[in-house]
Amino acid sequence: MIENGFIYLAVLILIASTIVYTEKKTQAKIFEYLPAIVIIYFVVMLFSTFGLWQKSESVTTTYKAVKSNLLPAMIFLMLLSADMREIFKLGKKMLLTFFLASSSIALGFIGMFTLLHTYFGEESWKPFAALSGSWMGGTANMVAIQGALSLPDSAMGYTLLIDSIDYAIWVMILLALVPFSKKFNLWSNADTSAIDEVGKRLALKEEAKDPVSFISISLLISAAVIVSLASQTTAAFLPTTSFLTTTTWIVILATLAGTLFAMTPLAKLSGASVLANMMLYLIVALIASRANFAELTEAPLYIFAGFVIIFIHVIIMVICAKLFKLDLFSLGVASLANIGGVASAPILASAYSKALIPIGVLMAMMGYIVGTFGGLMVGKILEIIAV
Repeated sequence: MIENGFIYLAVLILIASTIVYTEKKTQAKIFEYLPAIVIIYFVVMLFSTFGLWQKSESVTTTYKAVKSNLLPAMIFLMLLSADMREIFKLGKKMLLTFFLASSSIALGFIGMFTLLHTYFGEESWKPFAALSGSWMGGTANMVAIQGALSLPDSAMGYTLLIDSIDYAIWVMILLALVPFSKKFNLWSNADTSAIDEVGKRLALKEEAKDPVSFISISLLISAAVIVSLASQTTAAFLPTTSFLTTTTWIVILATLAGTLFAMTPLAKLSGASVLANMMLYLIVALIASRANFAELTEAPLYIFAGFVIIFIHVIIMVICAKLFKLDLFSLGVASLANIGGVASAPILASAYSKALIPIGVLMAMMGYIVGTFGGLMVGKILEIIAV
């Protein structure tokens, strides 16, 4: 049994690295439906269930120090790729589609919780608030909301369970619908010519990026550390409420910093997404290390709730497709840019055309911007419903 904090951290890094290496080396089919980050969570959770480490003073201190300092740094680096100027160039229709997807997902959470909240335990709104952050952005947004709402690590098991099972099935459905895009577009009277032009322009810009270098990594790490320190220091002086805690302020400040610096020369340095993912995987492993499979007693109900959310989301999106003449590509990628994030939106985009992959990436970047704020907003509404 591990009681030393450094050994505990080293083991978590080893587990995460091994799974990421296996994903890249084997290209196994399982990783198409269960991303490495989800597998990391459940593997670490399994070791935690069997008691590989103990919640000693050293382990607990390491856990708190690493997680609290990495979280704002990760948020900042993640958002450096989300340049608002590029996002606005997507065009009105694609932006409309994305925000329709985000709004319909938020309504899905609100509708589901209104119907089923009496079947869940106390403070069940918190896991769903974290999930809404993930389903309007990505796993990084989910982790940010988990910290902002002080959601116990043990409750994150439900969030990751829905996020993996329901998400995997939704990805398969969207990929299966690709051959029917022409029929759907005829039904909705959609025009796809503008999408093809945007896809080609973004592909050319992506090819012009500089490779990752020692200098860029050094500067990015320095900036991330400074933003983490500044966010935590500033948040300590800001007013708090029962909902808007100091941790919530840290998350908000780091999000704003990332969004602003994405429009500066710092964002042109390559390597921000690599560093952000490294931090994210470690944070998820840290969260999983405090969870236990024995605590997931209401798993089937949570999984069912996830499908109810997706059902409401789909109904609203199909109605809007007819009203606003939206095409199936935009609908599907906008949905996955929210629910799946940058890991899956490009995959669906490539199923239509390789030239459209950058659109999937950019829409997922939009999710990173709105996911945290959207999730906190949904969380507040769910808290009101739960009372």
